[in-house]
Amino acid sequence: MDPLTSIIATAASGLRAQGERLKVVSENMANSATTAQEPGGEPYRRKVISFGQDSDAATGAAMVRVAEVTRDMGEFSLRFDPAHPAADENGYVKLPNVNPLIEMSNMREASRSYEANMTMLENARQMRSQLIDLLK
Repeated sequence: MDPLTSIIATAASGLRAQGERLKVVSENMANSATTAQEPGGEPYRRKVISFGQDSDAATGAAMVRVAEVTRDMGEFSLRFDPAHPAADENGYVKLPNVNPLIEMSNMREASRSYEANMTMLENARQMRSQLIDLLK
């Protein structure tokens, strides 16, 4: 298979993977203040995404894929708020284990990776176009 097609396939898989990463980050940010509905219950648990590698049989290209999306089993922080509906018998409310600073960092990294894959895709298209022009 032609190397430019492999480049395009790899870049496209990277775009899909980083798009999924951005979805996970946005879900974490959207739920960063979601507490339990009942006293002593668990709030939202942060999601974590991990990637894997596959080979495309048709092109032989290395492809990025989402290996799994799991829950971060880290500790919840507690806030004293006896008036909150989710407060336990001691008046503490468990808060989600989402750190907005980490999520913003992950979002920026995913965005930069997305841009890099898009640049690679555009460069491959441009090289293909130049090759066609040379063959005329």
